[in-house]
Amino acid sequence: MVRTYKVKGQKRKTKKEKYDSGEESGPLDEDESLQLPKKQKTEAVEPNSENLIDEMPGIPIVPVESENKPGVIFILEKASLEIAKVGKSYQLLSSDEHANYLLKNKRNPAEYRPDIAFQAIQTILDSRVNKIGRLKALYVKTQEGILFQIKPHARMPRTYKRFSGLMVQLLQKLHITAAGKGEKLLRVIKNPVTQYLPIKSRKIGFSHSSEKLVNIHDYVGTVNRELDLVFVVGAMAHGKIDKDYVEDYISISSFPLSAAYCISMITTSLEQKWEIL
Repeated sequence: MVRTYKVKGQKRKTKKEKYDSGEESGPLDEDESLQLPKKQKTEAVEPNSENLIDEMPGIPIVPVESENKPGVIFILEKASLEIAKVGKSYQLLSSDEHANYLLKNKRNPAEYRPDIAFQAIQTILDSRVNKIGRLKALYVKTQEGILFQIKPHARMPRTYKRFSGLMVQLLQKLHITAAGKGEKLLRVIKNPVTQYLPIKSRKIGFSHSSEKLVNIHDYVGTVNRELDLVFVVGAMAHGKIDKDYVEDYISISSFPLSAAYCISMITTSLEQKWEIL
């Protein structure tokens, strides 16, 4: 038998981007109560569990009166959310738990900090801006280029361990649905993120290395009240974000800030701007 060879110069097949292309049901009604998952399912959100849940509770918190008002969109860039098979199960890689695995595979453990994204997401969803319904969208883009959306009314796990298990499930199944409703609360979507941003919006990036040092309260106050605000924040331990779609890069402190603290300053400024108590 003659062995077949590839033709010289033949291009390699590019790896297709994986995302959830399925249709989702309509948003939750404000008066509808959500059914919690069964007990055995809620307890299965462990990073090393093979039977992770694909449903989670959601809470309808968006008031009707905020639907037509300008809002805010957050984009977390370069989030360290990568899964790999460690031992017998897939796990979310982190410097604390998988240092030996990362070193063995010639990777720098300092770059694997999923806790940064966890804290940033919690800060956004816990803000009064979200609770009153002015958070229009939350997008997270990983260092591997995977883009996913988190609905503002998603009830995320409060502990890192459960968050880790949820991310494993999301990156494998490509979506997480609301228990008993079918709405996709978390969903891997197609790049680029710019196709989901409103036309009438101002896109603002944050970088400690930016020469434009501003008072965030004053800066937010000067933005046109009719525009949606898009804030792009890095969710990594080191480095900076440099995206073409960002219109203005600013620094809001003379000191390096964590992503969560930076976001808390942004949401506090918005709460003052929109008089949210």
